[in-house]
Amino acid sequence: MTPRVHRIAALTVAAGLCWSGVAAAQAPVVQDGIAVKPLPSYRVLASEEQLERDAAQQYSALMTSAREKQALVPPNDPQLIRLRAIARRLIPYTARWNPAAAKWDWQINLLASKQVNAFCMPGGRIAFYTGIISALSLTDDEIAAIMGHEITHALREHGRERMVKSTGTDLAARLLGAGAAAYFGVDPRLADSAARQAGQLVVLKFSRDDEREADLVGLDLAARAGYDPRAGVAVWQKMAALGKRQPLEFMSTHPSGADRIERINANMHLLLPLYARARGVPQAQLPAYRSTALPN
Repeated sequence: MTPRVHRIAALTVAAGLCWSGVAAAQAPVVQDGIAVKPLPSYRVLASEEQLERDAAQQYSALMTSAREKQALVPPNDPQLIRLRAIARRLIPYTARWNPAAAKWDWQINLLASKQVNAFCMPGGRIAFYTGIISALSLTDDEIAAIMGHEITHALREHGRERMVKSTGTDLAARLLGAGAAAYFGVDPRLADSAARQAGQLVVLKFSRDDEREADLVGLDLAARAGYDPRAGVAVWQKMAALGKRQPLEFMSTHPSGADRIERINANMHLLLPLYARARGVPQAQLPAYRSTALPN
């Protein structure tokens, strides 16, 4: 192997050791709500500074482009005021999941677009599209659930992790394909193609796991801020009602809506006490959650 391949292989081995050993070496902290797990050690194989610089540049370019197209909603817009008010309540709890978040330059903007989308880039750069608010007729609790989800991707450094995982998985797949071709005497191109496809399925699994973590941690943030975590169920019920077609779950970067609802409900016993505490009422006295109907 060339020196470059040797270096990449060394990184892959290091990542593999972290994947297998970090969970055993760093047990989750036992706390209320969703358990806080240490950030994976292998994420250091991707540069945090470079990732944040890239994110800042991309976010700035997006906002500039939106402004030029008159799609950047002005600060006095009621919906943007609403988003920023919700963010102000969530942000104080973010350092619980990533201490670096206490120093982030948080930004919240709203883009006039029919897209049903929202995101949070590394460093706390949040954007919502007007389409997700109007198409789902979101309540404040539901906005908090979505915002918490997107913030979690940044807090848990999922993009940084994915870079490491994808690189390591791709290299491992290529080495496996080469080994299989040599051992079984098959066409190296066929072996490489099959190994790459298997590697992509592993990467999709990583992505789905990130989404599941973002669902639960996002609702933990929302509940601590005084927003009803049962809104997370309502969000996915509304998404299903939109009738948007989904790929099969095992070929998707996202879990199915039914899977997400099941997992949220399975953890509701951890989330509702946080919400009750934030509201200052016994959990038994919490009223039933009331959502809003989708627009016709």
